[in-house]
Amino acid sequence: MSFVGLHIHSDYSLLDGASQLPQLIDRAVELGMSAIAVTDHGVMYGAIELMKTCRNKNIKPIIGNEMYVINGDIEVKQKIRKYHQVVLAKNTQGYKNLVKLTSISHLQGMQGKGIFARPCINKDLLEKYHEGLIVTSACLGGEVPQAILAGDKARAKEVAKWYKKVFGDDYYLEIQDHGYSEDRIVNVEIAKIAKELNIKIVATNDSHFTSCYDVEAHDALLCIQTGKLITEEKRLRYSGNEYLKSADEMRLLFRDHLSEEIIESAINNTVEVAEKVEPYHIMGEPRLPKYPVPPGHNADSYVEEIAWQGLQERLKCRTRSEIDPVYKQRLEYELKMLQKMGFSTYFLVVWDYIKYARDHNIPVGPGRGSAAGSLVAYCLKITNIDPVHHGLLFERFLNPERQSMPDVDTDFCIERRDEMIQYVTDKYGEANVAQIITFNRLTSKAVLKDVARVLNIPYAESDKMAKLIPVSRGKPTPLAVMISDQTPEPEFKQRYDSDPQVKHWLDMAIRIEGTNKTFGVHAAGVVISSQPLDEIVPLQKNNDGAVITQYYMEDLEP
Repeated sequence: MSFVGLHIHSDYSLLDGASQLPQLIDRAVELGMSAIAVTDHGVMYGAIELMKTCRNKNIKPIIGNEMYVINGDIEVKQKIRKYHQVVLAKNTQGYKNLVKLTSISHLQGMQGKGIFARPCINKDLLEKYHEGLIVTSACLGGEVPQAILAGDKARAKEVAKWYKKVFGDDYYLEIQDHGYSEDRIVNVEIAKIAKELNIKIVATNDSHFTSCYDVEAHDALLCIQTGKLITEEKRLRYSGNEYLKSADEMRLLFRDHLSEEIIESAINNTVEVAEKVEPYHIMGEPRLPKYPVPPGHNADSYVEEIAWQGLQERLKCRTRSEIDPVYKQRLEYELKMLQKMGFSTYFLVVWDYIKYARDHNIPVGPGRGSAAGSLVAYCLKITNIDPVHHGLLFERFLNPERQSMPDVDTDFCIERRDEMIQYVTDKYGEANVAQIITFNRLTSKAVLKDVARVLNIPYAESDKMAKLIPVSRGKPTPLAVMISDQTPEPEFKQRYDSDPQVKHWLDMAIRIEGTNKTFGVHAAGVVISSQPLDEIVPLQKNNDGAVITQYYMEDLEP
C-alpha cells in the first residue's frame, strides 16, 4: 500500500527538524513513498531544495507551508488566536499564490512579539488567492481541531463548511495521532464531520525529524534553540512520535479508535492528494529587470553602441576605423554572442549600477573571476582588465554551449553598500528588489559545544574537544570524519571510542550537525527581478526591517 508524507517539517523551520532534506527524501524512498510535502511553520525556506533533492529520487515534491490564520485584520496588531493551516501548492499557479500568501504574512501580517511573533493571514486572503491550492485542517493547532477541543462542535462544522465552500474537493480533514489523548478526541469528531459534510479525510503525521532514532537528538536541538537543559522538566518538547512513518505504521496509529474503512480511506487519500499535484514550472527561467533604454534603441542596439564608445575610449581612438582589427573582431564576436543568448539586458543592468557607483565616488573593485575574460565588460568599465592584452578567454565567462547566466563579481565599498541597494531599488521598484537570506548552520565545532551545554557537560571539556577539530578554508572538519579511521586527530577518536559519555554526546551532535540555527542577510547579494518578487519568491523581513528572500542565493539562480 502506497502512502504519501503530507505533513513534513524540514530543518528549515529553524526551531523544529533535526532532519535534513536529503536524508528525509532517502527515508521516503526506503518507505516506498511516491511523494512528500514539506510544510515548515510559516515559511517556504526548503521549497527549491525539496524540488532539487526529489529530481533523481522518483519522489514527487509537494511544496507547502503550515501557515497561521487569524479571524481578523492582519495589519491590526492584536492578541488573537492563531490557527495552524496547511496549504499545499497544487500546480504552478498554486505555487505563485502560496508565495504571495507567505510574503503577505511576513511583510504585513506579523502578530506577536519576539519569539512569539508569527506571520499571519486571514480567510479573506485565502479566498482571494485560493486558485491552485490544496488545504487541510492541520494538526491540533488548526481551527477545526481547536473548536472540537473547546467543545464547540457546531463551530468546528461551520469552519469546515467555509473551507469546503472555498476549496471544494481540494479541502481535506486531517487525522493525526502523536500519542496525545487530544488526538483521539479530535479524530473521532473529524470522522463525523467528514461524513456529514462529504469531506475526504487524510492521515497525516508531523515529521520534525526523520526517524525514531532522532528523538533524543531533536530534543537536544529544541533545548539549543530555547536555551534549556535536557534535564529541565518545564520546557518545549514533543512526544517523540513526530517522525516519518510508513503506511503500516500509520495504519496502526488509529486502529483503537477509528474503523478500518476510515483508516484505509484516509491513507489512500494521501495518494489522491499527490496525484492532484502537477509539476511546478518555476525553475530555469531568467527574469531580468527591464532596463530603460533610450528612444530608438532596444537592449541589443544600446549595449552595442555604448560598448563601441567604451572601446574607443579605452584604446584612445577618435573613430571606430582606428580600432585594432583584433579588438574589432573580438568585440563583434562577443556582442553577437550576447545578443544570441539574450544577455544584453543583463550587461546594461550591471553597467548601469557600476556607472552609478563610479559617478558618485563609491569605490568599486576592478572585477573578479571569469568576467575578466569579456571585452564587452572591459569596454563598459564593468572590469578594468584588458582581456585581449592579457590573453583571457571569453568562453570561460560565457559559453554558448551552456545556457547559464553570466557571473560578474563586483566589489563595492561596504560602508556605502546601502546607497547601491537604494539606487537599484529606486530604479527598478521596491517590489522588484530584495536582499538575499543566508542560513547559519551548526558546524561541527558549534554543535559540539551546543550539545555539551544542553547535556550540562562543563564548558572546559567541550572547548578542549572543539579545539581538536582542524579547520580548513574556514570550515571545521565534520564530526563523522573526526571519529572515523581517517581522523586527522587520533586523540579525538580515542576519546569517542573509550568514553561512553563522550560517545553519547558526539552521536547526538552528529545527528544535528548541519542543521540551520539562525538566518542572516547575504553580505553582498541582492536580487532584482522584472516582476514583483512576491509573485515568484517568498519574502520576509530581517531583524532590521529590510525585505529579504526566503531562498538563499544558490536557489535563486535560474
